[in-house]
Amino acid sequence: MSLVDARLYLVAPARIAAGDVAKLLPDLAAAGVDVFQLREAKDREAGDVIADGARIMEACRSAGLPFIVNDRPDIAVALGADGVHVGQNDVPPQVARRLVGSSIVGLSTHSTREVDEAVALGDVLDYIAVGPVNPTPTKPGRPGTGFELVSYAARRIPEDKPWFVTGGMSAETIPALLAAGGTRAVVVRAIAEAPDPVAATREIAAALNRNLHAHP
Repeated sequence: MSLVDARLYLVAPARIAAGDVAKLLPDLAAAGVDVFQLREAKDREAGDVIADGARIMEACRSAGLPFIVNDRPDIAVALGADGVHVGQNDVPPQVARRLVGSSIVGLSTHSTREVDEAVALGDVLDYIAVGPVNPTPTKPGRPGTGFELVSYAARRIPEDKPWFVTGGMSAETIPALLAAGGTRAVVVRAIAEAPDPVAATREIAAALNRNLHAHP
């Protein structure tokens, strides 16, 4: 699965409400997950993240999913992951690019200025994340940007640069995402906290694909 073709990007820790992500990934991929990012607590020891990441990466490879590591280019390199995602206060994307070479580099943006700066980075970035459109417990203290930022990103980001919308994405919010001009969603809690994450994934993917076809 290439980033250009990807629509549903799952971000989660090694263990979610329903159990071990590595064991669930084959079914999650079949249900509609296109990309997986491992995001653990920032204070978790690197060795522990690497141990879990190795199992998850193997599951991603078997399922044909790009495997991305959150925040830590060093862990991405240690694992041989497909890429790394960094935030505005993490390692600068230019440094992440030097560390991971030709692997994927993604960056979070939370404002029109940050979207513009990401666009200006050109080939340093393989994709851009935009949001969170709604406040989310996974980013305490960060206000929601609203869908106005999605509309801005749709106008500003070149067509050949994949970008994903974050912040409370679910089957219920996908229609607003599409109406604002987005086509790709990052999902965290709606899958990671679901009692049946495979069913939740299927529902979100169906909403995204249905609305995508309605808003070409």
